[in-house]
Amino acid sequence: MKRTLVSSLVCALALSLCFSAASRADDPVPQPDPHSIFITDILYNGSGCPPDSAVIDLAPDGQAFTVIYSEFIAEIGPDIPLAQSRKNCQLNLTVHVPQGFTFAIAAVDYRGFANLAPGARGLQKATYYFQGQEPQASAWQMFEGERSADWHIHQEVEVAALVWAPCGVQRSVNINAQVRLEKGTSGGAESIMTMDSEDGSIKQIYHLSWRECDRP
Repeated sequence: MKRTLVSSLVCALALSLCFSAASRADDPVPQPDPHSIFITDILYNGSGCPPDSAVIDLAPDGQAFTVIYSEFIAEIGPDIPLAQSRKNCQLNLTVHVPQGFTFAIAAVDYRGFANLAPGARGLQKATYYFQGQEPQASAWQMFEGERSADWHIHQEVEVAALVWAPCGVQRSVNINAQVRLEKGTSGGAESIMTMDSEDGSIKQIYHLSWRECDRP
């Protein structure tokens, strides 16, 4: 597995937001712009990110963050409990949205590693939804064994499936990412799939769309 070093990319545009590396040390420390969208807080929980196993670096201006995992690992094989075949981590993002605007997650980039036995399958899936809302958007990618390599996924959420935050209401957005292994025709041979790199770090880049609310 080759060593992967990644940082997040964020750029706020009129119609989109992406995450970028934080400013250089000699630049003035940016502050949140109340007229733009920015993240104020991030919490995490799940079998792939138990307490104290993930590190979140949120830029001072709320326009960038990096998630670093150390235990986001799914495994199957002899004497490995079935519960180990699926791991997930849910991020809860509190987002400031300017009055009169709303936003939705449009795409996401993930990186990791998969060592799959012949006939085994690995699934990476992410589900996005707002607190207190039923509509959800999902994207996924299936990997087939035999395979032993790093992976990178750019998942696009179709326009018709975008779930928008309610206008005029501050709601947290939840991102539930998972990796899952299936033995398929591998006969139960050992396989592993991670959302991390060799040195235990992985970047996720989240891309959001935003639009103006309908005026009464």
